[in-house]
Amino acid sequence: MNFPLYIAKRYIFSKSKNNAINIITRIASMGIIVGALALFVVLSVFSGLRVFSLSFSNDFDPDLKANPKLGKSFYISTEQENQLKKIEGITSYSKIIEERVLFSFDGKQQVTYLKGVDKNFVVVNKASKKLFSGFWLKPDTYQVVIGYGISEKLSVGLFDFNNPFEVFVPKPGKGNISSPEEAFNKEILIPVGIYAISEELDSKYVFADLGLAQQLLSYKTNQISGIEFKTKPNANEDKIITEVQNIFHSKVEVKTRAALNATLYKMLNTENIAVYLIFTLVIIIALFNLIGALIMMILDKKENLKTLLHLGTEVKSLRKIFLLQGTLLSFYGGIIGLILGIVIVEIQQQFQLIMITPSLPYPVVFSFQNIIIVFVTIVSLGFIASVIASSRVTKKLLD
Repeated sequence: MNFPLYIAKRYIFSKSKNNAINIITRIASMGIIVGALALFVVLSVFSGLRVFSLSFSNDFDPDLKANPKLGKSFYISTEQENQLKKIEGITSYSKIIEERVLFSFDGKQQVTYLKGVDKNFVVVNKASKKLFSGFWLKPDTYQVVIGYGISEKLSVGLFDFNNPFEVFVPKPGKGNISSPEEAFNKEILIPVGIYAISEELDSKYVFADLGLAQQLLSYKTNQISGIEFKTKPNANEDKIITEVQNIFHSKVEVKTRAALNATLYKMLNTENIAVYLIFTLVIIIALFNLIGALIMMILDKKENLKTLLHLGTEVKSLRKIFLLQGTLLSFYGGIIGLILGIVIVEIQQQFQLIMITPSLPYPVVFSFQNIIIVFVTIVSLGFIASVIASSRVTKKLLD
């Protein structure tokens, strides 16, 4: 039998004759439980906010996207398209064109992105499922889908034939310009749908047919500015990226969804780490109570320790008793705190007691990763605190 572990368990579950020590021990245990509870709940909340924040970009950003390394466009041949279809892990792809252009409606103007898409875009991207009003555009037409923000800024409605919704695109070329008609390609568009996702994205795009975008930008039929890919779940993205780059002879760069939103992901990760470190500092402060409780316990059990020493127990074994006692207190406190934290998170997920708006519950996500992080943090810090406290057990103290 492990003698130090046996004594440590006895000390945990037995009361001291000194009531002050019992109170300090309870306070230390509550500090560990509350610390584990708070850290788990906060990490679950930030996991929920992370998922909530990324859900907006996920509606617009594909799994993978290929852009030209040089210039604004590149050419794709029929052979290259056939090769893309054979890549394992790709379920579909969509050819696109993106360019900042000028839109005008009833005397109001706005510069934003025209995004030309082909018929496969509705399979690759979720934007077509986020319509606030109207329906998605039909291929080979002058129909467009605009964002809710653009609709508000320009006061554009659907199927308004009294006031034309116009787009102006600078013509490529050189030489002097004698009239506005020579400077711009111009078309009258028909808004048939309005999408609504987030304030930023709702003012970013006007979706149009790929052929119309090629016509406005004076592109050839096989000239595009990007390809968006939808991949199978758990597909090997690195392998797919390598194959796509080989097909286009490394003239394109392929980015994942995370790379397309590198700034957003970096901000969310930084915030998560900062919150974790702040609450870890709070737990460290709370564990000073554990150090104090163990030192008080050492002083209270001094006579018992002397007896054990005289019976032949080594000082390092006596020191190990309080090391194990502090570690076990952290272990049990961490488990109890996690159980309470899991209950709180599950209650919020099921019953949505805390709301951001009347229709939007505060997002929380249950994650086994957060459980492991909290448990390892509590036990590790508790072990360090126990090492500090148990170091007070010395031969000099017992003599």
